[in-house]
Amino acid sequence: MLNRILALGLLVSTVSLRADVVLAPPFADHAVLQRGVPLPVWGSADPGEEVTVSFASRRRAVRADADGRWRVELPALEADATPAELVVTGKNRVVLRDVVVGDVWLASGQSNMEMALGWGRVANGKAEAAAAKFPLIREIKIAKAVADTPRSTARGEWRVCSPATAGNFSAVGYFFARELHRELQVPVGIINCSWGGALIEPWISAGALARDPGGVASLKRWQDTLDAYPANKARYEAALAAWEKAKAAAAAEGREFRAKAPSAPVGPGHQHTRSGLYNAMIHPLAPFALRGVLWYQGESNIGRHDEYRTLLPTLIEDWRATFARPDLPFYWVQLPNYAGGNANGQEWARLREAQSQALRLPHTGQAVTIDIGDPKDIHPANKSDVGLRLARLALARTYGRSEVVDSGPVFDRVERDGRALLVRFRHAAGLAKAEGVDSVTGFEIAGSDKKFVSAEATIEPGGVVRVSAAAVAEPVAVRYLWRNDPGPALRNAEGSPAAPFRSDTW
Repeated sequence: MLNRILALGLLVSTVSLRADVVLAPPFADHAVLQRGVPLPVWGSADPGEEVTVSFASRRRAVRADADGRWRVELPALEADATPAELVVTGKNRVVLRDVVVGDVWLASGQSNMEMALGWGRVANGKAEAAAAKFPLIREIKIAKAVADTPRSTARGEWRVCSPATAGNFSAVGYFFARELHRELQVPVGIINCSWGGALIEPWISAGALARDPGGVASLKRWQDTLDAYPANKARYEAALAAWEKAKAAAAAEGREFRAKAPSAPVGPGHQHTRSGLYNAMIHPLAPFALRGVLWYQGESNIGRHDEYRTLLPTLIEDWRATFARPDLPFYWVQLPNYAGGNANGQEWARLREAQSQALRLPHTGQAVTIDIGDPKDIHPANKSDVGLRLARLALARTYGRSEVVDSGPVFDRVERDGRALLVRFRHAAGLAKAEGVDSVTGFEIAGSDKKFVSAEATIEPGGVVRVSAAAVAEPVAVRYLWRNDPGPALRNAEGSPAAPFRSDTW
């Protein structure tokens, strides 16, 4: 009997020590794999365990390293909408079903990227979700998490687009994917890795953030927050106890109680943890093969536009390094018009400019949305045009569709002509004033005194706008739509809005 007990204990011990083959987070049933490039497949197993990966008549084998990590690279595949099985065999056998090959885009940012199609805040969203019968569009929503150091795992499930599931898809991601799927006729996968209210800094790796001038300032502020946390937490707990006591007393006396509970202080584990979202939500995805990245973020960095000028390019280059793709396409949404309590303020204009300056990096693009925001709502309902404009960028710049116009008028240069300035635009064929207005608005000019005044503007042939103001005899600088909520925008023949700009650097 004793021998049998010992043998059983040894068996239990052996089983508990055994590590089954486990695949990295993006590999699951219904996955979309990237066409046209070598496909890394990786995961964990017992140290030294032989692991075999088979998919679409391709087969690769490897031994896990001393830490139990393994990785193979399958040859590039053509797009294939026929569901197939990806099989991984070690001491156990893992079978992923309904796997297709197409294009995969990582969609990240804050609430305007996270906002789901069926949440009720997207224009016509519930009807769109009810009609979303696209089984070759899939999304994996990476679970929200924060980590102090880079993780190797994350949680998420691929979901096939249908009326039963589409309501939980990122609305921007869905409209983008639908346009690509219709135009390219291949499966499209969206990795939805977003978190409402997120700053840009938590999405950047610790090393890259520490090398960025804006990142250094941000890290200092975060350290100050952590240093103050113990005292803030103590005050919060005292306030919470008092609130709960007052609530209980009101209930005992039958009185209405409307006081709000105190808010917990920001501290360790908060979504603002510098590099925390990169560590927990981006790092575990690499080096999954991607076609490109979509980014919709910036609202939470309003007021720190000088830092954003370097932080956005740093994030782009950081993710390209993470995924070992120096040419990874990266397209973002320029923040829309929003009054924010002060329509004539310039905080949003300056953040938009900071976003535009990242266009100096190759393989980038910006979807201008200055015409489709909501002055009273930081979450504008029109997500379909946002997704469509991102899709046009991808179709023109990533897929080489030369017939696709992916931009509205963009400032080129300004020339002096007596008391007027001649503003020249690119992508300005068919340049016209906004619909529903009698004149061209949104221009301001200044002389050497740097005092900007509203200007009159007329459209001339060749994508030129003549701008002048009676109060400025010798104009030297021009600004266009340089306000939080600036009003109607010029358009080109395709109806795409002109991008905000300024010619000065004051």
